[in-house]
Amino acid sequence: MRNHGIGSWTRRRARRNPGRVALIHDDIRITYGRLHDRTVRLAHHLRHLGVRRGDRVAYLGPNHPAYLETLFASTLLGAVFVPLNTRLAERELRHCLDDSDSLVLVHAPAFTAFADTCGVARRVAVDAHYERALAEAETTEIDERVSGDDLAVIMYTSGSTGRAKGALLTHANVIWNCHNMLVDMDFVSSDVTLLSAPLFHTASLNVACLPTILKGGTVVLEEAFSPSRTLDLIEKHAVTSMFGVPAMFQQIAAEERFAQADFSSMRFLMCGAAPVPLTLIETYQERGLILLQGYGMTEASAGVALLDSEHAVAKVGSAGLPQFYTDVRVVDAAGRDTGPGERGELLVESPSVVAGYRGLPAETAATFVDGWLRSGDVAVRDTEGYLTIVDRIKDMIISGGENIYPAEVENELYQHPAVAECAVIGVPDERWGEVGRVVVVRAPGEEATAEDILAFLDGRLARYKIPASVIFADTLPRSGAGKLLKPLIRKMYGNLPSPGATE
Repeated sequence: MRNHGIGSWTRRRARRNPGRVALIHDDIRITYGRLHDRTVRLAHHLRHLGVRRGDRVAYLGPNHPAYLETLFASTLLGAVFVPLNTRLAERELRHCLDDSDSLVLVHAPAFTAFADTCGVARRVAVDAHYERALAEAETTEIDERVSGDDLAVIMYTSGSTGRAKGALLTHANVIWNCHNMLVDMDFVSSDVTLLSAPLFHTASLNVACLPTILKGGTVVLEEAFSPSRTLDLIEKHAVTSMFGVPAMFQQIAAEERFAQADFSSMRFLMCGAAPVPLTLIETYQERGLILLQGYGMTEASAGVALLDSEHAVAKVGSAGLPQFYTDVRVVDAAGRDTGPGERGELLVESPSVVAGYRGLPAETAATFVDGWLRSGDVAVRDTEGYLTIVDRIKDMIISGGENIYPAEVENELYQHPAVAECAVIGVPDERWGEVGRVVVVRAPGEEATAEDILAFLDGRLARYKIPASVIFADTLPRSGAGKLLKPLIRKMYGNLPSPGATE
């Protein structure tokens, strides 16, 4: 077998544990033996559609066994998997498909209308036709040579310049990240991991899902998050671990039956994508639950640092220590390492760090310097090496675990004739942790309302990127060089009441 990439995992796991349950989706249970059979059949079908080594196969849909079947089938062929964010606007999705030059789009039935007009000629709907295609496909093993250096996944991350960037994840990137997780998270083959956080995010896929499969555990796939159903599933399937963002865990804790729910099977909860409040950690500790928080980036194939349960309270607010095969530096503006307690940009080095972005040499050169990934985040280390992220160089907003780049939103707002100037900032939100707010200076003679401004963005951007409130101002503060003074704008407008779209 010449395939040493992630596409070989189903065969290798089926060889060892063919009868063990790999996936649970609703009432469907798929063993590793069956998962491998379906993966091989799908690979043959994709090959029949013309997919060859290096071609891109995109997937658009919620968490579903077909997502993982497409991932493994594509990489079994030496092709490249392109997961698409279902929350993006259609124009944003078309950019990802065009930029990746995807040859085939596999999609959920709910996206058929988009698929028919997206410009990708070869499409596979995950419906009865999908099952028929698998039933009629060949079952002979596929032995395509794949090495760690081969490209496995193009994962799109929102761009600070307004366009989504395709991070190029090799097989080695994904595998080394999984090794980090297996070492630091102590996954075991009996783990049952619940995933209702979308797999198109690097954390859900690479921090929780793939490590579980590599270890031979069971993944419970949920197409949408429901706090009440989460409690049901934990009890029904004896779930041992799950991944989610703080907003998800807050909603679970707010359930009336949280205090009486049966968590006896649960070993740990993985929480990331946004800072975890101390009160939330304490709430779960009162139920005897371990809440592990971490810090990561798509460009690092996910994991960078992890705060273990032992230090969750003592080091609250910290991102933890670098993961096992990961090294970090905190440097000042001159590139010199800072001392404990001194702020600087966080740099990351690891075999899980990607080589760059697809088709963006300038941004790749600016982000990946001398073997180090520039995170764009300001961090500080304490005397024990624990990292705390204290600011965002790129002004990124994290809302419910989703990254929002103000420049992207501002670029769209400037298309509105009433917007002369605008600045998007993040403001605190009890449910999502942080939401966007736009401060707008109207063009002379224009009388657009806050509702007009927000309605203009509907369909142009994913809904989570649309600001939650609008405030109008006469001017926006700028530096002598003409740059917007975002810190001053946050100070002036960030603490005002937020009843919604407002004058």
